Amino acid sequence: MKLEQAIKSTKFKSEVHKAGLNILYTAWWLKTIMSKELKEYGLTHEQYNVLRILKGKYPDQMCVRDIACRMIEKNSNVPRIIDRLEVKKLVRRSTSAEDKRETVITITQAGINILEMTTARIDNLYAKTVTMDDESAIILNNLLEQLRITEE
Repeated sequence: MKLEQAIKSTKFKSEVHKAGLNILYTAWWLKTIMSKELKEYGLTHEQYNVLRILKGKYPDQMCVRDIACRMIEKNSNVPRIIDRLEVKKLVRRSTSAEDKRETVITITQAGINILEMTTARIDNLYAKTVTMDDESAIILNNLLEQLRITEE
């Protein structure tokens, strides 16, 4: 769908302004369709992101700060997300062996299982909705990284 149809407007300050809105709208669209898939499993996209981060370090543990640094949405409340995942028995919280003041998190087998199921669903969803070839994806990735060149 064209951006103009989606937001019912044809007036943009410039093509650069339109591109910025297009990025925001597309991110919202992807997040929405992904959230619908994850909702069936009782997960939010932030919880899914934390599980993926933990799985990437498994069997090692991670501290909350390191998880937060890897989050897609940097303003996520990681301690609260971990609290909710712990209630669902998808992660385990313990005290660090090196520093007793630090809490470390590990993904549980139940967390790995739900992550495998949800990742299969998300991968299938992306295969159906993000329809572009690798060459186009490389171009898009380069353009997006160029846009974020001043990111700190």
